[in-house]
Amino acid sequence: MDHLPHLHRETRAFEAAARRAATAGGAPLVPGCPGWSVTDLVAHLGAVQRLVTHIVRERLTEPPDTLANLINRTPSPGLDLSFLHLPADRTGWPDPPEDTPHLGPLPPSLVDWYAEGAAALEDALRTDPDVHVWTWGQEQTVGFWRRVQTVEAALHRWDAEGATGTPAPFDPALAADGVAHHLDVMVPARRAWREAPPGSGESYRFRRTDGDGDWTVRFDGADVVRDVPAADCAVELAGTASDLLLFLWNRLPADRAGTARGETALLARYPVLVPPV
Repeated sequence: MDHLPHLHRETRAFEAAARRAATAGGAPLVPGCPGWSVTDLVAHLGAVQRLVTHIVRERLTEPPDTLANLINRTPSPGLDLSFLHLPADRTGWPDPPEDTPHLGPLPPSLVDWYAEGAAALEDALRTDPDVHVWTWGQEQTVGFWRRVQTVEAALHRWDAEGATGTPAPFDPALAADGVAHHLDVMVPARRAWREAPPGSGESYRFRRTDGDGDWTVRFDGADVVRDVPAADCAVELAGTASDLLLFLWNRLPADRAGTARGETALLARYPVLVPPV
């Protein structure tokens, strides 16, 4: 899949949702990101995108010192944050050490800064996807960042739209790719990051109803086993690719994401086995 057109569309849609929030006054809370306002969400995504731009443009092959600080929005004193290109006047911007949510009005200048950074990310990711750079996954390429940042932009676009109205579903092809990415890449990572409990053989089938797509996974101790025979799965959740992706990312409960069959109680255990980040 060519992720760049999807990245372009999703980052622009996120910007549009943020500008709607800015003109509405205040800082609406984000249902998909408990404890965050739209202001917090804009600051978070803008910082992450500029960090990835820095990694790709500088061809970094080791994790930058700023990584954990920016993701957690708690920068340590003395860190070089020049790659964020922060404006001198940041009146009304959230102060990362403060507790979220930041309920002050969303400053238009913060959205402008986000938009500039999103365009820079798109430009940086146009380079050869096989170029070697550091990533947090096993695949150490620019192509990894293309896929990850497209999915992240789409999810947070959905979050931002949900703060002020009804969010639009994901593009079906992108959503299907996102489901595969989640199971192949995000599940092992999230289990490692959050020290998830060992699996006890819980097995899941996620079946797409708006096209071809069937994904299975089983949790055995510390192992994540993919491509389990569908007949061996204890529970099936059938829904659109978009709704399945939203369930996997803890945005929709199972009863809103699709139709469940089998040992449906296992669906409530999924966020325990794959903790949110």
